[in-house]
Amino acid sequence: MVDLIPRPDASRAATAARRCCVLVLNAGSSSVKFALFSADQRPLRHVSGAVEGIGLDQGRFHAKEDVSHIWMDDRRHVSNQEEAIELVLSAMERRGAGWRVLAVGHRVVHGGPDCDCPKLVTEELENELKKLIPLAPLHQPHNLAGIAAVRARRPHLPQIACFDTAFHQTLPKLARITSLPRDIVGHGIRRYGFHGLSYEFIVDELRRKHGAAAMKGRVVVAHLGNGVSMAAIKDGRSVETTMGFSTLGGLPMGTRCGDIDPGIVLYLMMEKGLSAETVQHILYERSGLLGISETSADMQELLGQADRPQVVEAIAYFCARARSYIGSLAATLGGLDRLVFTGGIGANSPEIRERICEDCEFLGIDLDLGRNRHGAQIISKANSRVHIHAMPTDEEFVVARQTVALALSRERET
Repeated sequence: MVDLIPRPDASRAATAARRCCVLVLNAGSSSVKFALFSADQRPLRHVSGAVEGIGLDQGRFHAKEDVSHIWMDDRRHVSNQEEAIELVLSAMERRGAGWRVLAVGHRVVHGGPDCDCPKLVTEELENELKKLIPLAPLHQPHNLAGIAAVRARRPHLPQIACFDTAFHQTLPKLARITSLPRDIVGHGIRRYGFHGLSYEFIVDELRRKHGAAAMKGRVVVAHLGNGVSMAAIKDGRSVETTMGFSTLGGLPMGTRCGDIDPGIVLYLMMEKGLSAETVQHILYERSGLLGISETSADMQELLGQADRPQVVEAIAYFCARARSYIGSLAATLGGLDRLVFTGGIGANSPEIRERICEDCEFLGIDLDLGRNRHGAQIISKANSRVHIHAMPTDEEFVVARQTVALALSRERET
Protein backbone atom coordinates (compact mmCIF):
# COMPACT_ATOMS: atom_id res chain seq x y z
CA MET A 1 0.00 0.00 0.00
CA VAL A 2 1.22 3.51 -0.77
CA ASP A 3 1.99 5.19 2.54
CA LEU A 4 0.10 8.40 1.89
CA ILE A 5 0.37 9.39 5.55
CA PRO A 6 4.05 9.35 6.54
CA ARG A 7 4.40 7.37 9.76
CA PRO A 8 6.71 8.85 12.39
CA ASP A 9 7.58 5.45 13.81
CA ALA A 10 8.59 3.90 10.48
CA SER A 11 12.24 2.89 10.48
CA ARG A 12 14.63 4.44 7.99
CA ALA A 13 15.33 1.00 6.54
CA ALA A 14 11.65 0.30 5.93
CA THR A 15 11.22 3.75 4.41
CA ALA A 16 14.15 3.25 2.07
CA ALA A 17 12.80 -0.14 0.96
CA ARG A 18 9.73 1.50 -0.51
CA ARG A 19 10.13 3.34 -3.79
CA CYS A 20 9.48 7.06 -3.44
CA CYS A 21 7.06 8.89 -5.71
CA VAL A 22 5.05 12.09 -5.97
CA LEU A 23 1.38 12.54 -6.84
CA VAL A 24 0.53 15.39 -9.22
CA LEU A 25 -2.95 16.94 -9.20
CA ASN A 26 -4.50 19.46 -11.58
CA ALA A 27 -7.92 20.34 -10.15
CA GLY A 28 -10.43 22.09 -12.40
CA SER A 29 -14.09 23.02 -12.16
CA SER A 30 -15.44 19.69 -13.41
CA SER A 31 -12.40 17.40 -13.39
CA VAL A 32 -9.32 16.38 -11.45
CA LYS A 33 -6.38 15.17 -13.53
CA PHE A 34 -3.71 13.18 -11.73
CA ALA A 35 -0.44 11.37 -12.29
CA LEU A 36 1.97 9.34 -10.16
CA PHE A 37 5.67 9.91 -10.88
CA SER A 38 8.85 8.35 -9.55
CA ALA A 39 10.87 10.63 -7.28
CA ASP A 40 13.86 10.74 -9.63
CA GLN A 41 15.81 13.69 -10.99
CA ARG A 42 13.93 13.11 -14.24
CA PRO A 43 10.63 11.68 -12.92
CA LEU A 44 9.04 8.76 -14.73
CA ARG A 45 5.26 8.66 -15.10
CA HIS A 46 3.80 5.40 -13.77
CA VAL A 47 0.09 6.19 -13.54
CA SER A 48 -2.08 8.91 -15.06
CA GLY A 49 -5.79 9.53 -15.27
CA ALA A 50 -8.68 11.80 -14.40
CA VAL A 51 -11.95 12.10 -12.59
CA GLU A 52 -14.28 13.84 -15.04
CA GLY A 53 -17.85 15.08 -14.97
CA ILE A 54 -17.76 16.18 -11.32
CA GLY A 55 -21.27 17.19 -10.25
CA LEU A 56 -22.96 15.59 -13.27
CA ASP A 57 -25.35 12.64 -13.10
CA GLN A 58 -22.65 10.33 -14.39
CA GLY A 59 -18.97 11.06 -14.10
CA ARG A 60 -15.98 9.00 -15.16
CA PHE A 61 -12.92 7.84 -13.24
CA HIS A 62 -10.24 6.44 -15.51
CA ALA A 63 -6.55 5.69 -15.19
CA LYS A 64 -3.77 3.93 -17.05
CA GLU A 65 -0.34 2.58 -16.18
CA ASP A 66 2.87 3.12 -18.13
CA VAL A 67 1.23 5.25 -20.82
CA SER A 68 -1.12 2.66 -22.34
CA HIS A 69 -2.27 -0.09 -19.95
CA ILE A 70 -5.79 0.82 -18.75
CA TRP A 71 -6.46 -0.43 -15.22
CA MET A 72 -9.42 1.73 -14.22
CA ASP A 73 -12.43 2.96 -16.21
CA ASP A 74 -15.43 3.43 -13.97
CA ARG A 75 -18.65 5.36 -14.58
CA ARG A 76 -20.03 6.85 -11.39
CA HIS A 77 -21.52 9.97 -9.84
CA VAL A 78 -18.92 12.19 -8.16
CA SER A 79 -20.46 15.00 -6.12
CA ASN A 80 -17.52 17.33 -5.56
CA GLN A 81 -13.76 17.76 -5.68
CA GLU A 82 -13.19 16.31 -2.22
CA GLU A 83 -14.91 13.09 -3.26
CA ALA A 84 -12.88 13.04 -6.48
CA ILE A 85 -9.63 13.50 -4.55
CA GLU A 86 -10.55 10.65 -2.21
CA LEU A 87 -11.14 8.38 -5.22
CA VAL A 88 -7.67 9.21 -6.52
CA LEU A 89 -5.90 8.78 -3.18
CA SER A 90 -7.66 5.50 -2.41
CA ALA A 91 -6.94 4.12 -5.88
CA MET A 92 -3.26 4.99 -5.56
CA GLU A 93 -3.14 3.22 -2.19
CA ARG A 94 -4.75 0.09 -3.58
CA ARG A 95 -2.63 0.02 -6.71
CA GLY A 96 0.74 1.16 -5.48
CA ALA A 97 2.17 -1.56 -3.25
CA GLY A 98 5.74 -0.68 -2.35
CA TRP A 99 5.39 3.03 -3.15
CA ARG A 100 5.78 5.87 -0.67
CA VAL A 101 4.32 9.22 -1.68
CA LEU A 102 6.66 12.00 -0.59
CA ALA A 103 4.29 14.85 -1.44
CA VAL A 104 1.43 16.01 -3.62
CA GLY A 105 2.25 18.61 -6.26
CA HIS A 106 -0.46 20.97 -7.49
CA ARG A 107 -0.61 23.09 -10.58
CA VAL A 108 -1.66 26.55 -9.38
CA VAL A 109 -2.39 29.05 -12.12
CA HIS A 110 -1.60 32.29 -10.27
CA GLY A 111 1.21 32.79 -7.78
CA GLY A 112 1.18 36.58 -7.68
CA PRO A 113 4.31 38.77 -7.72
CA ASP A 114 6.31 36.86 -5.12
CA CYS A 115 6.00 33.17 -6.06
CA ASP A 116 8.94 32.66 -8.42
CA CYS A 117 9.47 29.00 -7.47
CA PRO A 118 7.46 26.08 -6.06
CA LYS A 119 6.32 26.58 -2.48
CA LEU A 120 5.35 24.31 0.39
CA VAL A 121 1.65 24.88 1.04
CA THR A 122 1.01 26.57 4.37
CA GLU A 123 -2.02 28.37 5.77
CA GLU A 124 -0.28 31.69 5.07
CA LEU A 125 0.39 30.76 1.43
CA GLU A 126 -3.20 29.58 0.92
CA ASN A 127 -4.51 32.89 2.24
CA GLU A 128 -2.28 34.81 -0.17
CA LEU A 129 -3.36 32.65 -3.12
CA LYS A 130 -7.04 33.19 -2.28
CA LYS A 131 -6.53 36.90 -2.83
CA LEU A 132 -5.63 36.13 -6.46
CA ILE A 133 -8.93 34.39 -7.29
CA PRO A 134 -10.32 37.51 -9.08
CA LEU A 135 -7.35 37.38 -11.48
CA ALA A 136 -7.98 33.75 -12.51
CA PRO A 137 -11.60 32.97 -11.61
CA LEU A 138 -11.85 29.94 -13.93
CA HIS A 139 -8.84 28.21 -12.36
CA GLN A 140 -7.61 29.53 -9.01
CA PRO A 141 -10.66 28.56 -6.88
CA HIS A 142 -10.50 24.97 -8.14
CA ASN A 143 -6.71 24.72 -7.69
CA LEU A 144 -7.17 25.81 -4.07
CA ALA A 145 -10.13 23.46 -3.59
CA GLY A 146 -7.87 20.58 -4.61
CA ILE A 147 -5.34 21.59 -1.96
CA ALA A 148 -8.08 21.81 0.67
CA ALA A 149 -9.45 18.40 -0.33
CA VAL A 150 -6.06 16.70 0.11
CA ARG A 151 -5.56 18.40 3.47
CA ALA A 152 -9.00 17.22 4.64
CA ARG A 153 -8.32 13.61 3.62
CA ARG A 154 -4.56 13.29 4.28
CA PRO A 155 -3.63 16.13 6.64
CA HIS A 156 -0.04 14.97 7.24
CA LEU A 157 0.89 14.69 3.56
CA PRO A 158 3.09 17.60 2.39
CA GLN A 159 1.65 19.61 -0.49
CA ILE A 160 3.62 21.75 -2.92
CA ALA A 161 2.21 24.48 -5.16
CA CYS A 162 3.80 24.95 -8.60
CA PHE A 163 2.88 28.17 -10.34
CA ASP A 164 2.06 28.99 -13.96
CA THR A 165 3.23 32.55 -13.38
CA ALA A 166 6.70 31.71 -12.03
CA PHE A 167 8.39 31.24 -15.43
CA HIS A 168 7.60 34.85 -16.31
CA GLN A 169 9.37 36.35 -13.28
CA THR A 170 12.20 37.16 -15.71
CA LEU A 171 10.03 39.61 -17.68
CA PRO A 172 11.84 42.96 -17.95
CA LYS A 173 10.18 45.90 -16.24
CA LEU A 174 8.72 47.37 -19.42
CA ALA A 175 6.97 44.04 -20.11
CA ARG A 176 5.52 43.96 -16.58
CA ILE A 177 4.09 47.43 -16.17
CA THR A 178 0.84 48.90 -17.48
CA SER A 179 0.00 52.48 -18.47
CA LEU A 180 -2.44 53.00 -15.59
CA PRO A 181 -1.70 55.67 -12.92
CA ARG A 182 1.00 54.68 -10.46
CA ASP A 183 -1.27 55.14 -7.44
CA ILE A 184 -3.55 52.43 -8.86
CA VAL A 185 -0.95 49.94 -10.05
CA GLY A 186 0.54 49.93 -6.57
CA HIS A 187 -2.20 47.44 -5.63
CA GLY A 188 -0.61 44.54 -7.53
CA ILE A 189 -1.83 45.58 -10.98
CA ARG A 190 0.89 44.47 -13.39
CA ARG A 191 1.45 41.94 -16.15
CA TYR A 192 2.22 38.43 -14.85
CA GLY A 193 2.00 35.95 -17.73
CA PHE A 194 0.66 32.39 -17.58
CA HIS A 195 1.18 28.85 -18.98
CA GLY A 196 4.65 29.01 -17.44
CA LEU A 197 4.78 25.29 -16.62
CA SER A 198 4.20 24.54 -20.30
CA TYR A 199 6.87 27.02 -21.41
CA GLU A 200 9.36 25.59 -18.94
CA PHE A 201 8.77 22.11 -20.35
CA ILE A 202 9.27 23.28 -23.95
CA VAL A 203 12.48 25.15 -23.08
CA ASP A 204 13.88 22.05 -21.39
CA GLU A 205 12.83 19.78 -24.27
CA LEU A 206 14.48 22.03 -26.84
CA ARG A 207 17.66 21.98 -24.78
CA ARG A 208 17.49 18.20 -24.26
CA LYS A 209 16.75 17.29 -27.89
CA HIS A 210 18.64 19.98 -29.77
CA GLY A 211 21.40 21.03 -27.40
CA ALA A 212 22.06 24.16 -25.36
CA ALA A 213 22.53 26.18 -28.55
CA ALA A 214 18.82 25.75 -29.31
CA MET A 215 18.01 28.03 -26.39
CA LYS A 216 20.62 30.65 -27.13
CA GLY A 217 18.50 32.22 -29.84
CA ARG A 218 15.15 33.94 -30.21
CA VAL A 219 12.18 31.63 -29.66
CA VAL A 220 8.43 32.17 -29.82
CA VAL A 221 6.35 29.42 -28.20
CA ALA A 222 2.65 29.30 -29.09
CA HIS A 223 0.65 27.44 -26.43
CA LEU A 224 -2.63 26.90 -28.25
CA GLY A 225 -5.31 24.98 -26.36
CA ASN A 226 -8.58 25.87 -24.70
CA GLY A 227 -6.45 28.50 -23.00
CA VAL A 228 -4.12 30.31 -25.39
CA SER A 229 -0.98 32.37 -24.97
CA MET A 230 2.40 32.97 -26.57
CA ALA A 231 5.76 33.81 -25.08
CA ALA A 232 8.91 35.40 -26.47
CA ILE A 233 11.90 33.56 -24.98
CA LYS A 234 15.52 34.66 -25.29
CA ASP A 235 18.36 32.55 -23.89
CA GLY A 236 15.77 30.39 -22.15
CA ARG A 237 14.14 33.31 -20.30
CA SER A 238 10.72 34.88 -20.81
CA VAL A 239 11.02 38.45 -22.10
CA GLU A 240 7.43 39.04 -23.30
CA THR A 241 4.11 37.20 -23.29
CA THR A 242 0.58 37.78 -24.51
CA MET A 243 -1.35 37.15 -21.28
CA GLY A 244 -0.89 39.85 -18.71
CA PHE A 245 -2.71 40.78 -15.51
CA SER A 246 -5.26 37.96 -15.78
CA THR A 247 -5.95 34.81 -17.79
CA LEU A 248 -8.32 36.84 -19.97
CA GLY A 249 -5.91 38.82 -22.13
CA GLY A 250 -3.96 38.17 -25.31
CA LEU A 251 -5.21 35.83 -28.01
CA PRO A 252 -8.85 34.70 -28.33
CA MET A 253 -9.43 31.37 -26.58
CA GLY A 254 -12.09 28.69 -26.34
CA THR A 255 -14.49 30.82 -24.32
CA ARG A 256 -12.33 33.81 -23.29
CA CYS A 257 -12.23 36.98 -25.37
CA GLY A 258 -8.51 37.79 -25.39
CA ASP A 259 -7.54 41.41 -25.98
CA ILE A 260 -10.44 43.77 -26.67
CA ASP A 261 -10.85 47.53 -26.46
CA PRO A 262 -11.49 48.33 -22.75
CA GLY A 263 -14.09 50.79 -23.96
CA ILE A 264 -16.32 47.84 -24.80
CA VAL A 265 -16.45 46.88 -21.11
CA LEU A 266 -17.33 50.46 -20.13
CA TYR A 267 -20.01 50.59 -22.80
CA LEU A 268 -21.63 47.33 -21.69
CA MET A 269 -21.73 48.48 -18.07
CA MET A 270 -22.47 52.19 -18.40
CA GLU A 271 -24.71 52.26 -21.48
CA LYS A 272 -26.26 48.79 -21.50
CA GLY A 273 -26.54 48.50 -17.73
CA LEU A 274 -24.88 45.11 -17.42
CA SER A 275 -23.52 44.21 -14.00
CA ALA A 276 -19.84 43.49 -13.39
CA GLU A 277 -20.71 39.84 -12.77
CA THR A 278 -22.58 39.59 -16.09
CA VAL A 279 -19.72 41.19 -18.01
CA GLN A 280 -17.24 38.87 -16.31
CA HIS A 281 -19.33 35.87 -17.37
CA ILE A 282 -19.45 37.14 -20.97
CA LEU A 283 -15.71 37.76 -21.18
CA TYR A 284 -14.61 34.50 -19.54
CA GLU A 285 -17.27 32.00 -20.59
CA ARG A 286 -19.22 33.22 -23.64
CA SER A 287 -16.56 34.77 -25.87
CA GLY A 288 -13.63 33.55 -27.98
CA LEU A 289 -14.25 30.70 -30.40
CA LEU A 290 -17.60 29.97 -28.77
CA GLY A 291 -18.76 33.56 -29.02
CA ILE A 292 -17.85 34.05 -32.67
CA SER A 293 -18.90 30.61 -33.93
CA GLU A 294 -22.06 30.38 -31.79
CA THR A 295 -21.34 26.65 -31.96
CA SER A 296 -18.43 25.37 -29.90
CA ALA A 297 -15.30 26.29 -27.96
CA ASP A 298 -13.54 23.19 -29.32
CA MET A 299 -11.33 23.85 -32.33
CA GLN A 300 -11.52 20.24 -33.49
CA GLU A 301 -15.31 20.40 -33.56
CA LEU A 302 -15.20 23.69 -35.45
CA LEU A 303 -12.86 22.28 -38.09
CA GLY A 304 -15.47 19.59 -38.73
CA GLN A 305 -18.18 22.23 -39.32
CA ALA A 306 -16.26 24.56 -41.61
CA ASP A 307 -19.24 24.95 -43.97
CA ARG A 308 -20.93 27.35 -41.54
CA PRO A 309 -20.08 31.06 -42.02
CA GLN A 310 -19.76 31.82 -38.28
CA VAL A 311 -17.42 28.86 -37.84
CA VAL A 312 -15.28 29.93 -40.80
CA GLU A 313 -15.02 33.39 -39.30
CA ALA A 314 -14.10 32.09 -35.83
CA ILE A 315 -11.26 29.97 -37.20
CA ALA A 316 -10.01 32.76 -39.46
CA TYR A 317 -10.06 35.27 -36.60
CA PHE A 318 -8.14 32.91 -34.30
CA CYS A 319 -5.42 32.33 -36.91
CA ALA A 320 -5.19 36.01 -37.87
CA ARG A 321 -4.68 37.06 -34.26
CA ALA A 322 -2.08 34.33 -33.79
CA ARG A 323 -0.12 35.58 -36.83
CA SER A 324 -0.30 39.12 -35.49
CA TYR A 325 1.12 38.13 -32.12
CA ILE A 326 3.92 36.06 -33.65
CA GLY A 327 4.96 39.16 -35.57
CA SER A 328 4.75 41.33 -32.46
CA LEU A 329 6.83 38.93 -30.36
CA ALA A 330 9.38 38.55 -33.16
CA ALA A 331 9.74 42.33 -33.15
CA THR A 332 10.36 42.27 -29.40
CA LEU A 333 13.08 39.66 -29.90
CA GLY A 334 14.65 41.51 -32.83
CA GLY A 335 14.02 38.56 -35.13
CA LEU A 336 13.13 34.90 -34.85
CA ASP A 337 15.13 31.67 -34.79
CA ARG A 338 12.51 29.11 -33.63
CA LEU A 339 8.74 28.90 -33.57
CA VAL A 340 7.22 26.16 -31.40
CA PHE A 341 3.57 25.11 -31.54
CA THR A 342 2.31 23.31 -28.44
CA GLY A 343 -0.88 22.74 -26.46
CA GLY A 344 -3.87 20.70 -27.61
CA ILE A 345 -4.38 22.72 -30.80
CA GLY A 346 -0.78 23.71 -31.44
CA ALA A 347 0.67 20.20 -31.20
CA ASN A 348 -2.21 18.34 -32.85
CA SER A 349 -3.80 20.49 -35.56
CA PRO A 350 -1.80 20.64 -38.80
CA GLU A 351 -4.53 22.73 -40.43
CA ILE A 352 -4.34 25.48 -37.82
CA ARG A 353 -0.54 25.52 -37.91
CA GLU A 354 -0.66 25.84 -41.67
CA ARG A 355 -3.14 28.69 -41.57
CA ILE A 356 -1.16 30.57 -38.94
CA CYS A 357 2.08 30.26 -40.93
CA GLU A 358 0.49 31.58 -44.14
CA ASP A 359 2.11 34.79 -45.40
CA CYS A 360 4.80 34.69 -42.70
CA GLU A 361 7.68 34.10 -45.11
CA PHE A 362 8.90 37.66 -44.47
CA LEU A 363 9.75 36.52 -40.92
CA GLY A 364 11.74 33.56 -42.25
CA ILE A 365 8.90 31.11 -41.46
CA ASP A 366 8.74 28.52 -44.26
CA LEU A 367 6.49 25.58 -43.38
CA ASP A 368 6.98 22.16 -44.99
CA LEU A 369 3.38 21.19 -45.76
CA GLY A 370 4.15 17.49 -46.03
CA ARG A 371 6.03 17.27 -42.74
CA ASN A 372 3.36 19.36 -41.06
CA ARG A 373 0.54 17.10 -42.21
CA HIS A 374 2.33 13.86 -41.36
CA GLY A 375 3.06 14.60 -37.71
CA ALA A 376 6.78 15.40 -37.80
CA GLN A 377 8.18 17.31 -34.82
CA ILE A 378 10.28 19.60 -37.03
CA ILE A 379 7.90 20.95 -39.65
CA SER A 380 9.95 23.65 -41.37
CA LYS A 381 11.61 23.28 -44.75
CA ALA A 382 15.30 22.43 -44.73
CA ASN A 383 16.22 25.93 -45.93
CA SER A 384 13.81 27.80 -43.65
CA ARG A 385 15.55 30.54 -41.66
CA VAL A 386 13.24 29.76 -38.73
CA HIS A 387 13.09 26.25 -37.28
CA ILE A 388 9.42 25.34 -36.74
CA HIS A 389 8.46 22.66 -34.21
CA ALA A 390 5.23 20.90 -33.25
CA MET A 391 5.76 19.56 -29.73
CA PRO A 392 3.40 18.17 -27.10
CA THR A 393 3.76 19.81 -23.70
CA ASP A 394 3.71 18.08 -20.32
CA GLU A 395 2.88 20.41 -17.44
CA GLU A 396 2.37 17.44 -15.09
CA PHE A 397 6.00 16.40 -15.62
CA VAL A 398 7.21 19.87 -14.66
CA VAL A 399 5.03 19.85 -11.52
CA ALA A 400 6.44 16.40 -10.67
CA ARG A 401 10.05 17.53 -11.14
CA GLN A 402 9.56 20.65 -9.04
CA THR A 403 7.74 18.66 -6.35
CA VAL A 404 10.45 15.99 -6.21
CA ALA A 405 13.19 18.61 -5.83
CA LEU A 406 11.45 20.44 -2.99
CA ALA A 407 10.22 17.29 -1.22
CA LEU A 408 13.66 15.65 -1.24
CA SER A 409 15.24 18.87 -0.05
CA ARG A 410 12.83 18.94 2.91
CA GLU A 411 13.57 15.29 3.70
CA ARG A 412 17.32 15.92 3.77
CA GLU A 413 16.79 18.86 6.13
CA THR A 414 14.84 16.65 8.56
